[in-house]
Amino acid sequence: MRQHGNNQEVLTEISPTLEEEVDNGDRVAVNDSFSVQRALSSETDARAQAMQVEARPEVTYGDIGGIDDQIRDVREAVELPLLDPERFDTVGIEPPTGVLLHGPPGTGKTMLAKAVANGTDATFIKMAGSELVRKFIGEGARLVRDLFELANEHEPAVIFIDELDAVAAKRTDSKTSGDRFDRLIEVPEPDAEGREQIFQIHTRGTTLAEDVDFAELAATTEGRSGAEIESLATEAGMFAIRDERTEVRMDDFEAALEKITDEDTPAEPVAFR
Repeated sequence: MRQHGNNQEVLTEISPTLEEEVDNGDRVAVNDSFSVQRALSSETDARAQAMQVEARPEVTYGDIGGIDDQIRDVREAVELPLLDPERFDTVGIEPPTGVLLHGPPGTGKTMLAKAVANGTDATFIKMAGSELVRKFIGEGARLVRDLFELANEHEPAVIFIDELDAVAAKRTDSKTSGDRFDRLIEVPEPDAEGREQIFQIHTRGTTLAEDVDFAELAATTEGRSGAEIESLATEAGMFAIRDERTEVRMDDFEAALEKITDEDTPAEPVAFR
């Protein structure tokens, strides 16, 4: 065993029966004595667990509400260069090579990336930025190589790296902020009109009572993200199911909002003597 800073290298021998199966750079399973037991196939490679691969996701732009301007910007920056690259050649500009989506959690950034993959008939590959920060030197770089090799194997592909702030420190709001990317697109919390649209999207398959008022619901959910509104719609449906009803009423949405609000409120500390 050799020590290199915080890293350790273990030297071992490979049995003659495995010599032909194992090549330089392969990953293998070892026992407590560090003897090589077997080669690991790509399907069982632990690195694959860091990536989510989905062939043409089912999410479409019609499934996303409240961020119409952001959808337009992303389609121009990502989808258009894939579907109509000649348009950029005609105008004489280079298409964007990277887009940074930033904003609060639950505002639709992942759904937006999946919709792009759907619209371009591409494979969606997702990786958490935290996966790239590895304890051992070289593991993060190897994951990046694997990521792009995987994208080449499934081209066209849309690569979505989540939790990017885990990779690089946050920068100040200067002109150089985000100069790792050609386009910076903010995905904010939806406004009242956007919240109403999100309610409509997530209740398309729901049997609603006549008293359900989306405008009123939108007004009472200020500050809620699209993901929270989706959860609220689901919870409202659960109230109807518990009462053995086939339609969801306005008071179901009100009860669901009250429940979610209570869950968000931290409990008061209790002192014991």
